[in-house]
Amino acid sequence: MHEAHQTIEHVARTAYGRLVAYLSSRTRDVAAAEDALGEALLEALAAWPKSGVPDKPEAWLLKAAGHRLLDHQRHLRTRERHAQALRSMVAEASALEGADEYPDERLRLFFVCAHPAIDVAVHAPLMLQVVLGLDAARIAPAFLVSPATMSQRLVRAKTKIREAGIAFSVPEEHELPQRLASVLEAIYAAYGLGWDGGQGPDASARDLAEEAVWLARVLVRRMPDEPEARGLLALLLFCESRQQARRTEPGDYVPLSEQDPARWSEALIREAELELATAARSGRPHGRFQLEAAIQSVHADRRRTGRTDWQAVALFYEHIVCLAPTLAARIGHAVAIGEVQGPEAGLRLLDRIERASTASHQPFWAARAHLLARQGRSDEAAQAYDLAIGLAREESVRRFLMQRRG
Repeated sequence: MHEAHQTIEHVARTAYGRLVAYLSSRTRDVAAAEDALGEALLEALAAWPKSGVPDKPEAWLLKAAGHRLLDHQRHLRTRERHAQALRSMVAEASALEGADEYPDERLRLFFVCAHPAIDVAVHAPLMLQVVLGLDAARIAPAFLVSPATMSQRLVRAKTKIREAGIAFSVPEEHELPQRLASVLEAIYAAYGLGWDGGQGPDASARDLAEEAVWLARVLVRRMPDEPEARGLLALLLFCESRQQARRTEPGDYVPLSEQDPARWSEALIREAELELATAARSGRPHGRFQLEAAIQSVHADRRRTGRTDWQAVALFYEHIVCLAPTLAARIGHAVAIGEVQGPEAGLRLLDRIERASTASHQPFWAARAHLLARQGRSDEAAQAYDLAIGLAREESVRRFLMQRRG
């Protein structure tokens, strides 16, 4: 029984997106695919402890989910052509029980979720839920909305996919640029969610970060001439190169400025630099992800020089803020300016950010506390640290902030 439950948990964590993408690509109904997979997982929980774990658990789940979808279609008296398509899918799933793997449709589903008929604000969150299996409560903080609001948006988007009959295919070449930005944003957001918890006890966080890197690699293979796809991959590889240095042996958080560059992966840095250089050779204007990767390249250069060129970091951030003035970019710009021109200049930039957007944003308060402390404004720094500590989701980060406050 224990083995069966462990296998089901592992499949649900690591293969949810692949399974939903496979089912959705054949039913063109994301919500129904999710429901059918949920019922199949419940069926497995009841059956596998008694019958044993099947040799191909994922194929078993696809077949069971296909039967659930067929039952649902019969109940609704759906037209025969839909029922025939589902019967073909069940037969295909049966054949997959003897195969090594099944088709991976996740990239295709990413582009479906980025269809122009769907509100652009929900493109990336929809990809995170449908393709990567994250719930609204986990997605919502990354987009600065409440879980209830996020849940409502996602339900409406899935209904739109079904009712509009959106084609489950990678768009034509002329349609790709319009959808690509949302796909890049979703992969980046997925990596950020995994990176935040990647060193904690939750193995799903590390899986999510690795999944995001894999998707970025697939996207580059699919669109090798798209510099922003390479820029995103370079950015993720730079971040991955420091994964082992982000914690001490006991698990304490180490900020980038205090990490030991000797613990960074030279192989990943080289690969990231190659992707960034290839993107630059396209001759097209640098986009947000190329600029973000360039900032990480400056930080990575500390492995060679022993110093950080904050002037270059500030300049890259200035360009990013002009292109995409996200909250994270504006905070990063303020911190870099604080290093170049002094904490007062950095604080002035932070003060220009609308407080409504920063009230529950932990990095803003951590950055503000750091700059206030450097300026000698101890009481105000302590108050900012208290807010950052209260908002920190990761225990090791919370401990680090408490030490800095002290």
